[in-house]
Amino acid sequence: MSTTTTTIVEQRAAPAVAPVQPDIGYHPDVEKYLARSRRRLAENPDLPNVALPPGFPQRVDGPIVWKGAGWRGEEQWVYRLDESELKEIDDALQHFKGTNLELGFIGKDTFPLPTLSSKLHEFARELYSGRGFFVLRTIPIDNYSKSDLATIYSGISSHVGSARGKQDGTGAVLAHIKDLTISHANEKGGIGNSAYTTDKQVFHTDVGDLIALMALEVAEDGGISRISSGAMVYNELAATRPDLIHTLSTPWPLDSFGGDPGYTTRPVLYHEDGHIIIQYSRRHFTGYGQQKRSANIPPISEAQAEALDAVHFLAEKYSLGLNFQKGDIQYINSLGLLHARDAFKDSEKHTRHLIRLWLRNDELAWSTPKPLQPIWQRLYSVAPEEQRFPLDPEIRRKANGATK
Repeated sequence: MSTTTTTIVEQRAAPAVAPVQPDIGYHPDVEKYLARSRRRLAENPDLPNVALPPGFPQRVDGPIVWKGAGWRGEEQWVYRLDESELKEIDDALQHFKGTNLELGFIGKDTFPLPTLSSKLHEFARELYSGRGFFVLRTIPIDNYSKSDLATIYSGISSHVGSARGKQDGTGAVLAHIKDLTISHANEKGGIGNSAYTTDKQVFHTDVGDLIALMALEVAEDGGISRISSGAMVYNELAATRPDLIHTLSTPWPLDSFGGDPGYTTRPVLYHEDGHIIIQYSRRHFTGYGQQKRSANIPPISEAQAEALDAVHFLAEKYSLGLNFQKGDIQYINSLGLLHARDAFKDSEKHTRHLIRLWLRNDELAWSTPKPLQPIWQRLYSVAPEEQRFPLDPEIRRKANGATK
């Protein structure tokens, strides 16, 4: 009698390979970008032929769609304040100081500009319905104290944007953009934002509708401010790489660098009421300097890495460099434009120092995409009595004290 033994071999699936962060850093590398693009197109030659996501147009048009090379000169976007307007500003300063109100209460009514106000309102329209930027030239910086400059800057800007956004968890609505690598060298966790260094800032957007930057001093060399049309970037990607429009318009993992939760997810690109809106800062996907990308959060994908570089290099291709002078105030639509800054060198005589406001004009504002609405609500929720206007540079902090 014989017996037959059957051996059953259990088929086990190979362990899943955890996704890893692509080889990409804060500073874009054109060779890595082109190699990644070639590799992805070789793996899937149909990527340039996919249909755009539902609701996204083949192209957008309008004055906010522009190429830097298409501008004739700064007389197209610079408004030079004359002596009567500067006196009007000085009179408004004295008027506000006479109210004895805290600076958070500064607004169109408490900082009256009888003739300049209507011009500033038209410039605000230019931000939302026109080219998306303008420059006021020039406030006589050396004639005023730090406190007076904060008042003048906030007062003028209240005629452009009716709401001020808080820029950290402590209620600060005024931020200093300056090299802090020496003065804040012992900052816990290091400086995780190129804004506080002399390093190049790559193309990105700030949160909120509008950015205002006032130049208290310019660098000895470099530091050119650059802006670029997000809609122009969109049009080229939509025509050549619609797959990257899909990638940009689906959720990405944004590192919160010690926040709670450790990361959030939202798209980078939106199409809202006919407007193309790009909202992102590269360091949230790559880390910066000592502030490395958190190890316990999902990595970005290879497609997202390519899209991140594609947006940067197209923004660079179509960018406009602004001749930012001491006393200038630069206003930018942060929904429609991307911005960047060249590396710079300071000297004992010239130390680049900007102060920043985040604004919104509630009358003229674009609709806020739904994924951004909770951010906007927090941003513009600070009451007048809770608004802080630091007169000296400090590192932005979260509500829990962590830097960001």
